[in-house]
Formats: sequence, structure tokens, C-alpha cells
Amino acid sequence: MNTAKPVLLAAALLGLAGLMAGCAPGEPPSPGESTTAVSPGGASASPSASAGGSPSQGTGPATRSPEPAETSASASPTGAETEEPQAQGGHDDPARIDVVVNKQRPLEPLDYFPADLATPALTPGPGGDDAQLRAAAAKAAERMFAAAAADGAPMTVLSGFRSYETQVATYQHWVDVNGKAGADRVSARPGFSEHQTGLSMDIGDASGSCRLEACFADTPAGAWAAQNAHRFGFVVRYQPGQESVTGYSAEPWHLRYIGTKDAGAMFSSGAKTLETYYGLPAAPDYR
Repeated sequence: MNTAKPVLLAAALLGLAGLMAGCAPGEPPSPGESTTAVSPGGASASPSASAGGSPSQGTGPATRSPEPAETSASASPTGAETEEPQAQGGHDDPARIDVVVNKQRPLEPLDYFPADLATPALTPGPGGDDAQLRAAAAKAAERMFAAAAADGAPMTVLSGFRSYETQVATYQHWVDVNGKAGADRVSARPGFSEHQTGLSMDIGDASGSCRLEACFADTPAGAWAAQNAHRFGFVVRYQPGQESVTGYSAEPWHLRYIGTKDAGAMFSSGAKTLETYYGLPAAPDYR
């Protein structure tokens, strides 16, 4: 009997068993992994300043400081933005379009400055000539303004990005006028303003009527925005009857960009605030 073949076969089987024992299955990706696009770093040349901004947004020149590249929604070739996955950790990252800023959720860092500010081609109202927004919000605003004009409700932009430094002076102005308690109903403290994210803007009606007043809701632009802004990724951030949640008086002119996916879902759900929609605590006052 030839013993060479059984010996060789046994050796081969032992080698195969050793290889199998040394192999480990591939590990699954961690829960936080995503393919979010990174936008180019750097802000645009001229920060926004507006003497016509709403009380909560600030007036005067904006200043800026260098900021590294940040995560943002990017525009697709068809013009619709690519939605970002939901932020883990509760909508804290100011570089994301789903960040939530309120009286109990300050920006981190307090002097945050967006890296991808752009000046959209929008019809300016008083003080809105240099209004800036983050790139995805700026493109969405251009599409929204065009659609509103086509529907017979032309809009103007009154303000966009507001810096930390601007808000310092603005908040103090309203404290001087209304006292601290009164100021807190209409003006954000420095580092707590949505406009500092570059994702919010104030709009006006082309007629100029009811500018930054509650009656703006009844103008063609105000009524159109309330029913259609979500189609372009914007929501009316401070709605009537929600002061116990947001801590601010109603501002029908104040729009916040969160992307078409979330804005559409929020509108369909009937939620009136970002806090309610995202399941976050109410923030009627500062801690």
C-alpha cells in the first residue's frame, strides 16, 4: 500500500484547519458612520450686515474669523440638496443643517462662524443687500424666491447671517430699551442666535408692508411662505402660540433651513416647532 497519499492528504487537511481557525469575520461598521459630504472651507468675502434685521437677529456689521471646513448639505446636479443623515447626540453640531439652537442649547463654540457662507441672488429689502446664508440654504432660497414670484407673492430678504459680535451689541440694545426680561422675548443672547448658524433669514413682502411685524403673516409673501416654504427646505421657526416652547414671540418672517426632507415631514406632521418635531425639551427660558 502506498502511504504517501494519506500522509499528504492529512497534512493538507491540517493546514486548512489552521487557516480557518485564524480567520475572524469582518466587523460591522460603527453606528455613527456616514457618507456626509464635506463642503469647501472658507467664508465668502463680505459678512452680512443689516440695519433692518428683526429684534432677535441683530443689526450692524458682522465680523468673522477663520473657520475650518465643515459638514453641510451639498446641492445635487438637479438643484435639490442632498439631505444629511440625522445628527447623533441630539442636533448639537452647528455645522449640520439639523442643528437646534434655543435658550437652553447654545452654539458650541459660542462664537461659531460658518465656513461656507454665500450671498444668494435675492431681491433685497431694507438692509438685505449683503444678506448671506450657508451654501445649501442660499441655493434653496433662490429657488424659493423664484417660485414665490411666479405665484404672485414676491419676497424680499431683510437679513441672513448674524455674527456673535453683532449679537452682543444687538442684545444689549434691547436690554437698554425693554429691560432684560423684555429683551429675552425678542432677542437672542450672544451665542444663542439661530442666525449665527447661517441657516436662518428674515423675509419681507415686496410691497414693504408689515415689515418685521406680526401682520406680515397676512401679506402675500407671508401667507405663501407659511404654506410653501417647506417645499424648499425652510420652516417658519417662531409661530404664534409657541412661546412656551421656543421662548420667543411669534415671527412669521423668520425662516429656518433644515432641508426638504425634514421640512416636508415637519409640515405634514403639523409640528409647530423644531423642539416638538425633533423630540427635544422646550426652552422657554435660559437655564
